[in-house]
Amino acid sequence: MAYIDEHKAKFENLKVALDITNRTQLRRDANGGNTILFTYPPVEESLYIKKVMKDLDPDVFCFIDVSELFVEYIQEDGLEDFIKLYTSLSPNSYKVFFDAEDPHIDLFDKVIKRIIDTVEKGLIPVLIRTGIFYATGIENINITQHKSVMELNHPLVIFYPGEINGNHHHFLNAKQASKYRCTVIN
Repeated sequence: MAYIDEHKAKFENLKVALDITNRTQLRRDANGGNTILFTYPPVEESLYIKKVMKDLDPDVFCFIDVSELFVEYIQEDGLEDFIKLYTSLSPNSYKVFFDAEDPHIDLFDKVIKRIIDTVEKGLIPVLIRTGIFYATGIENINITQHKSVMELNHPLVIFYPGEINGNHHHFLNAKQASKYRCTVIN
């Protein structure tokens, strides 16, 4: 179904899921989680992001562009040092972005911190441009199951490029994604 035919119903479902009277139901549907996975065809990402940025009140929502966090993360040590570290970790290069065992702040830690900071400001966090997570080792389930995310007093919305294929959701139409700890709007 084309974007124009589909977006109205999806955005209405998003508004219903975010309504404060539905927060208990959100946690039930999300197996105790506190996240809404808003899916859309990857090729239509710019249309969906433009629509959500236009329709959601900036006094209630904060858009977290993870592609910007990605660039900031690489720039912290400089591109050359990043490349050296990335190369030295091969074949586990993804650990430069997400390594639960490493005490250093990585991209995953930065994303979680930004989510928490947003909620502490009283805003609902909305992650956009999450396609950047591909091949970083960061998957939606890492975020949805994170203790701090599950304990937020506002839900987290993840704009998630991918489509349903049979009974499975595929991130970027390439990698099967988890529906655990989240409510999926597709």
